[in-house]
Amino acid sequence: MKDLFLLAFVSGCLVVSLRYPFAGVITWAWFTIMTPHQMAYGTFGVPLNLLIAGVTLFAVVYSREAQRFQADPITVLMLVFLLWQTVAQHLSLLPEVSGEYYSRLSKTLIFTLLCAQMVTDKLRFHAITWILAGGIGFFAVKGALFTLVTLGQYRVQGLENTVLEDNNHFGIAVATMIPLLAFMRQQTRSVMIRHGLALTIGLSVIAVLGTHSRGALVALVVFGLVLWWKSRHKLSLLALGLVLLVPAISFMPDKWLDRMQTIGSASEDASFRGRLDAWEINWRLAVDHPVTGVGLRNAYDKEIAALSAPDKAEAAKAAHSIYFEILGGSGFIGLALFLSLFAAAFLTARSIEFSRAPIPDWHRQFAHYAQISLLIFAVGGASTSMEMWDGYLLIIALIAALTRQAQANEAPGGKTAINRLGRFRQRTRGAVPQNARQTAPQ
Repeated sequence: MKDLFLLAFVSGCLVVSLRYPFAGVITWAWFTIMTPHQMAYGTFGVPLNLLIAGVTLFAVVYSREAQRFQADPITVLMLVFLLWQTVAQHLSLLPEVSGEYYSRLSKTLIFTLLCAQMVTDKLRFHAITWILAGGIGFFAVKGALFTLVTLGQYRVQGLENTVLEDNNHFGIAVATMIPLLAFMRQQTRSVMIRHGLALTIGLSVIAVLGTHSRGALVALVVFGLVLWWKSRHKLSLLALGLVLLVPAISFMPDKWLDRMQTIGSASEDASFRGRLDAWEINWRLAVDHPVTGVGLRNAYDKEIAALSAPDKAEAAKAAHSIYFEILGGSGFIGLALFLSLFAAAFLTARSIEFSRAPIPDWHRQFAHYAQISLLIFAVGGASTSMEMWDGYLLIIALIAALTRQAQANEAPGGKTAINRLGRFRQRTRGAVPQNARQTAPQ
């Protein structure tokens, strides 16, 4: 029955998207984040996401929304990164292997580029943010309830056959989305929804602990430290964190505590040593193929690994690092573009948060929490192979969308613009009058 309901719902969305292309973008985002067809066994394996993408792109072109697309530093970097991945795939040492991962990453980048261009107002922005944070929050609540029912004896996993199936991936994804849940809580006026989001944030913390992932725990600690550092109420926030975390950690079983304590002795852990070997393999391959690398995830192949690291070839496996995955797969240029994309998004968000231009408060609030999310993912991604996850790329796309919204925003004191680094500057010569700031649209 749920299979028929899903097909009927998707069909309705596709019909609507022919008239309103953004409806297709929302449907695409829903499938990308929550993969509902994976939970409906009658449609398992049916390429509904490909159908949605095709109809949406057709609707965008037919409606001429594509003619309104504008370049900005973030989307340009994202596009150049996509083009470089295409070059790296063309020169891949094992194109039949790397082709699958190139296809997955390129589809993700195309979708996020589309979101960056089509999220042109507050309603669209909040719709995508709700799907992103709410979708991961849904699975976080399920994971937290599983942890509570089983008393933390079993690991929380993500949905099968998805990027987030692995417990480490799922834990870091949940930690990355907690700041966005806090942002949405600030935006809603409904008391019930605010309480619901606060509960979801608390359960998300429990879900992260329930994954038994050391990398996710480190990401959660990073979230707490950054939030505390940027907060104006440091003492109150510290007290609240202790009240929430101490009982939660005390609830977890002894085997969880034993596993987390190995963080301090990582060099003696066999799993960590294996990751070091994988990182070295990708490094050596990149040194021997510095321009385009060897192709995405070809370093997993022992014969490829033996070309540059014969003494480590038997240890060839997932690099467990977004940085080394990109480095080995697309060379130093690919890694430079990847890091530049992160830096551009973070600096743009920071400039929005601290801009003196008359922009809506919710722009600053999202920029504030987006920076925290990117930091969490940057730290957590150092120990996971999540470079193809849509979540962090959507956050970057939303930051890019904010730059154009702010640029189009007209205040009584004049228009605002964004330079190539994403920093706001006023076109008018003088400072914006105080009353202009107060009357800026909210």
